[in-house]
Amino acid sequence: MIVYPAIDLRGGRVVRLQQGDYAAQTSYPDDPLALAQSYAQQGARWLHVVDLDAARDGVSQARGLIGQLAQLSGLLVQTGGGVRSEADVEALLELGVARVVVGSVAVREPARVLRWLAEYGSERVCVALDTRADAAGVYWLPLDAWTRDSATGLNELLDLLSQGALLKHVLCTDIARDGMLAGPSVELYRLLLARAPAIALQASGGVRDVADIVAVRALGCAGAIVGKALLDRRVGLAELLEC
Repeated sequence: MIVYPAIDLRGGRVVRLQQGDYAAQTSYPDDPLALAQSYAQQGARWLHVVDLDAARDGVSQARGLIGQLAQLSGLLVQTGGGVRSEADVEALLELGVARVVVGSVAVREPARVLRWLAEYGSERVCVALDTRADAAGVYWLPLDAWTRDSATGLNELLDLLSQGALLKHVLCTDIARDGMLAGPSVELYRLLLARAPAIALQASGGVRDVADIVAVRALGCAGAIVGKALLDRRVGLAELLEC
Protein backbone atom coordinates (compact mmCIF):
# COMPACT_ATOMS: atom_id res chain seq x y z
CA MET A 1 0.00 0.00 0.00
CA ILE A 2 1.20 3.52 -0.84
CA VAL A 3 1.24 6.23 1.80
CA TYR A 4 0.70 9.62 0.14
CA PRO A 5 1.84 12.58 2.26
CA ALA A 6 -0.45 15.46 1.35
CA ILE A 7 0.18 19.14 0.77
CA ASP A 8 -2.82 21.44 0.35
CA LEU A 9 -1.96 24.78 -1.25
CA ARG A 10 -3.78 28.08 -0.86
CA GLY A 11 -2.17 31.35 -1.90
CA GLY A 12 1.12 29.50 -2.32
CA ARG A 13 1.12 28.39 1.31
CA VAL A 14 0.73 25.01 2.97
CA VAL A 15 -2.65 24.90 4.72
CA ARG A 16 -5.24 22.48 6.05
CA LEU A 17 -8.98 22.94 6.19
CA GLN A 18 -11.46 21.26 8.48
CA GLN A 19 -14.19 19.38 6.61
CA GLY A 20 -13.45 21.50 3.53
CA ASP A 21 -14.40 24.75 5.28
CA TYR A 22 -12.29 27.61 3.88
CA ALA A 23 -13.07 29.64 7.01
CA ALA A 24 -11.56 26.90 9.19
CA GLN A 25 -8.02 27.05 7.86
CA THR A 26 -4.77 26.25 9.61
CA SER A 27 -1.64 27.67 7.94
CA TYR A 28 1.79 26.11 8.29
CA PRO A 29 5.16 27.85 7.95
CA ASP A 30 6.72 25.10 5.84
CA ASP A 31 7.99 25.93 2.37
CA PRO A 32 6.03 23.57 0.08
CA LEU A 33 9.03 22.41 -1.95
CA ALA A 34 11.28 21.95 1.08
CA LEU A 35 8.50 20.02 2.81
CA ALA A 36 8.04 17.75 -0.21
CA GLN A 37 11.79 17.15 -0.42
CA SER A 38 11.85 16.22 3.26
CA TYR A 39 9.11 13.66 2.60
CA ALA A 40 11.23 12.21 -0.22
CA GLN A 41 14.25 12.01 2.07
CA GLN A 42 12.15 10.09 4.59
CA GLY A 43 11.31 7.47 2.00
CA ALA A 44 8.05 8.58 0.38
CA ARG A 45 7.58 7.83 -3.32
CA TRP A 46 4.40 9.81 -3.98
CA LEU A 47 3.02 13.22 -3.00
CA HIS A 48 -0.65 14.23 -3.06
CA VAL A 49 -1.18 17.94 -3.80
CA VAL A 50 -4.48 19.84 -3.68
CA ASP A 51 -4.83 23.25 -5.32
CA LEU A 52 -7.50 24.74 -3.05
CA ASP A 53 -7.77 28.07 -4.90
CA ALA A 54 -8.49 26.30 -8.18
CA ALA A 55 -10.88 23.88 -6.48
CA ARG A 56 -13.08 26.70 -5.21
CA ASP A 57 -12.65 29.42 -7.83
CA GLY A 58 -11.59 27.51 -10.94
CA VAL A 59 -8.46 29.65 -11.27
CA SER A 60 -5.12 28.21 -10.26
CA GLN A 61 -2.49 30.33 -8.56
CA ALA A 62 -0.27 27.33 -7.97
CA ARG A 63 0.53 25.80 -11.37
CA GLY A 64 4.14 27.00 -11.27
CA LEU A 65 4.59 25.67 -7.75
CA ILE A 66 3.01 22.34 -8.67
CA GLY A 67 5.46 22.12 -11.56
CA GLN A 68 8.34 22.67 -9.14
CA LEU A 69 7.01 19.97 -6.86
CA ALA A 70 6.73 17.55 -9.79
CA GLN A 71 10.17 18.31 -11.17
CA LEU A 72 12.29 19.02 -8.09
CA SER A 73 10.84 17.16 -5.11
CA GLY A 74 12.07 13.71 -6.06
CA LEU A 75 8.49 12.44 -5.71
CA LEU A 76 5.80 11.32 -8.11
CA VAL A 77 3.08 13.94 -7.82
CA GLN A 78 -0.64 13.28 -7.87
CA THR A 79 -2.59 16.53 -7.94
CA GLY A 80 -6.10 17.87 -8.24
CA GLY A 81 -8.29 20.85 -7.55
CA GLY A 82 -10.18 22.77 -10.23
CA VAL A 83 -9.47 20.31 -13.05
CA ARG A 84 -12.40 20.93 -15.36
CA SER A 85 -11.18 20.53 -18.94
CA GLU A 86 -8.86 18.60 -21.20
CA ALA A 87 -6.62 21.66 -21.22
CA ASP A 88 -6.29 21.45 -17.43
CA VAL A 89 -5.36 17.77 -17.58
CA GLU A 90 -2.83 18.32 -20.33
CA ALA A 91 -1.29 21.37 -18.64
CA LEU A 92 -0.66 19.41 -15.45
CA LEU A 93 0.75 16.41 -17.29
CA GLU A 94 3.07 18.71 -19.23
CA LEU A 95 4.34 20.09 -15.91
CA GLY A 96 5.51 16.59 -15.04
CA VAL A 97 2.63 15.54 -12.83
CA ALA A 98 2.31 11.76 -12.73
CA ARG A 99 -1.43 11.57 -12.05
CA VAL A 100 -4.25 14.11 -12.29
CA VAL A 101 -7.15 13.96 -9.85
CA VAL A 102 -10.60 14.93 -11.10
CA GLY A 103 -13.58 15.46 -8.83
CA SER A 104 -16.52 17.73 -9.63
CA VAL A 105 -16.25 17.17 -13.37
CA ALA A 106 -16.68 13.44 -12.78
CA VAL A 107 -19.94 14.16 -10.97
CA ARG A 108 -21.20 16.58 -13.61
CA GLU A 109 -19.89 14.86 -16.74
CA PRO A 110 -18.91 11.24 -16.08
CA ALA A 111 -18.82 10.44 -19.79
CA ARG A 112 -16.15 13.09 -20.28
CA VAL A 113 -13.99 11.58 -17.54
CA LEU A 114 -14.39 8.14 -19.08
CA ARG A 115 -13.02 9.62 -22.32
CA TRP A 116 -10.06 11.04 -20.41
CA LEU A 117 -9.37 7.64 -18.90
CA ALA A 118 -9.37 6.15 -22.38
CA GLU A 119 -7.21 8.94 -23.85
CA TYR A 120 -4.63 9.50 -21.11
CA GLY A 121 -4.68 6.05 -19.53
CA SER A 122 -5.97 4.66 -16.26
CA GLU A 123 -2.65 5.33 -14.51
CA ARG A 124 -2.72 9.05 -15.31
CA VAL A 125 -6.21 9.94 -14.09
CA CYS A 126 -7.60 9.42 -10.58
CA VAL A 127 -11.27 10.04 -9.78
CA ALA A 128 -11.99 11.74 -6.45
CA LEU A 129 -15.28 10.64 -4.93
CA ASP A 130 -15.46 13.14 -2.07
CA THR A 131 -18.57 12.29 -0.15
CA ARG A 132 -20.82 13.37 2.68
CA ALA A 133 -23.55 11.28 4.33
CA ASP A 134 -27.01 12.68 4.92
CA ALA A 135 -29.11 12.06 8.04
CA ALA A 136 -30.25 8.73 6.63
CA GLY A 137 -26.68 7.57 6.06
CA VAL A 138 -26.85 7.91 2.26
CA TYR A 139 -23.62 9.20 0.69
CA TRP A 140 -23.80 12.09 -1.78
CA LEU A 141 -21.13 13.88 -3.81
CA PRO A 142 -20.79 17.64 -3.19
CA LEU A 143 -19.29 19.89 -5.87
CA ASP A 144 -16.84 22.78 -6.18
CA ALA A 145 -14.53 22.21 -3.23
CA TRP A 146 -17.48 20.74 -1.31
CA THR A 147 -19.32 24.09 -1.31
CA ARG A 148 -22.37 22.92 -3.29
CA ASP A 149 -24.59 19.87 -2.94
CA SER A 150 -25.39 17.63 -5.87
CA ALA A 151 -28.11 15.09 -6.55
CA THR A 152 -25.60 12.41 -7.49
CA GLY A 153 -25.13 9.47 -5.14
CA LEU A 154 -21.77 7.86 -4.45
CA ASN A 155 -22.84 4.35 -5.43
CA GLU A 156 -24.57 5.56 -8.58
CA LEU A 157 -21.47 7.34 -9.89
CA LEU A 158 -19.09 4.54 -8.91
CA ASP A 159 -21.22 2.04 -10.83
CA LEU A 160 -21.31 4.28 -13.88
CA LEU A 161 -17.56 4.97 -13.94
CA SER A 162 -16.71 1.31 -13.35
CA GLN A 163 -18.28 0.30 -16.67
CA GLY A 164 -15.79 -0.73 -19.31
CA ALA A 165 -12.92 -1.41 -16.88
CA LEU A 166 -11.28 1.96 -17.57
CA LEU A 167 -11.40 3.21 -14.00
CA LYS A 168 -8.52 2.18 -11.75
CA HIS A 169 -7.50 4.86 -9.24
CA VAL A 170 -10.22 6.19 -6.94
CA LEU A 171 -9.64 8.56 -4.05
CA CYS A 172 -12.47 8.73 -1.54
CA THR A 173 -12.65 11.37 1.18
CA ASP A 174 -15.28 11.20 3.87
CA ILE A 175 -15.75 14.95 4.24
CA ALA A 176 -16.95 14.67 7.83
CA ARG A 177 -13.54 13.26 8.77
CA ASP A 178 -11.33 15.51 6.65
CA GLY A 179 -8.84 17.41 8.78
CA MET A 180 -10.46 16.14 11.96
CA LEU A 181 -8.00 13.41 13.01
CA ALA A 182 -10.99 11.21 13.80
CA GLY A 183 -9.79 8.05 12.06
CA PRO A 184 -10.55 6.85 8.54
CA SER A 185 -14.04 5.90 7.38
CA VAL A 186 -13.44 2.16 7.51
CA GLU A 187 -17.03 1.06 6.88
CA LEU A 188 -17.34 3.37 3.88
CA TYR A 189 -14.21 1.93 2.29
CA ARG A 190 -15.33 -1.62 3.02
CA LEU A 191 -18.57 -0.94 1.15
CA LEU A 192 -16.81 0.68 -1.80
CA LEU A 193 -14.36 -2.19 -2.23
CA ALA A 194 -17.18 -4.72 -2.03
CA ARG A 195 -19.04 -2.82 -4.75
CA ALA A 196 -16.02 -2.26 -7.01
CA PRO A 197 -13.28 -4.74 -6.03
CA ALA A 198 -11.13 -3.98 -9.09
CA ILE A 199 -10.39 -0.36 -8.16
CA ALA A 200 -7.21 0.84 -6.45
CA LEU A 201 -8.83 2.76 -3.61
CA GLN A 202 -7.07 5.58 -1.78
CA ALA A 203 -8.42 6.28 1.71
CA SER A 204 -8.50 9.97 2.58
CA GLY A 205 -9.64 11.84 5.66
CA GLY A 206 -9.00 11.26 9.34
CA VAL A 207 -5.77 9.22 9.25
CA ARG A 208 -4.01 9.74 12.59
CA ASP A 209 -1.42 7.04 13.15
CA VAL A 210 0.07 3.67 12.26
CA ALA A 211 -3.03 1.82 13.44
CA ASP A 212 -5.17 3.70 10.90
CA ILE A 213 -2.80 2.77 8.08
CA VAL A 214 -2.90 -0.86 9.16
CA ALA A 215 -6.70 -0.76 9.27
CA VAL A 216 -7.21 0.58 5.74
CA ARG A 217 -4.53 -1.71 4.34
CA ALA A 218 -6.34 -4.69 5.90
CA LEU A 219 -9.48 -3.67 4.03
CA GLY A 220 -7.63 -3.82 0.72
CA CYS A 221 -7.04 -0.12 0.14
CA ALA A 222 -4.22 0.57 -2.30
CA GLY A 223 -3.25 3.88 -0.71
CA ALA A 224 -3.83 6.30 2.13
CA ILE A 225 -3.61 10.09 2.09
CA VAL A 226 -2.04 11.59 5.21
CA GLY A 227 -2.04 15.36 5.72
CA LYS A 228 -2.76 16.95 9.07
CA ALA A 229 -1.24 14.18 11.19
CA LEU A 230 2.12 14.75 9.49
CA LEU A 231 1.92 18.55 9.49
CA ASP A 232 1.03 18.58 13.19
CA ARG A 233 3.81 16.06 13.83
CA ARG A 234 1.46 13.65 15.54
CA VAL A 235 3.14 10.81 13.67
CA GLY A 236 6.34 10.47 11.68
CA LEU A 237 6.26 9.60 8.01
CA ALA A 238 8.93 6.93 8.49
CA GLU A 239 6.66 5.16 10.99
CA LEU A 240 3.83 5.07 8.49
CA LEU A 241 6.03 3.84 5.67
CA GLU A 242 7.48 1.04 7.78
CA CYS A 243 4.23 -0.40 9.11
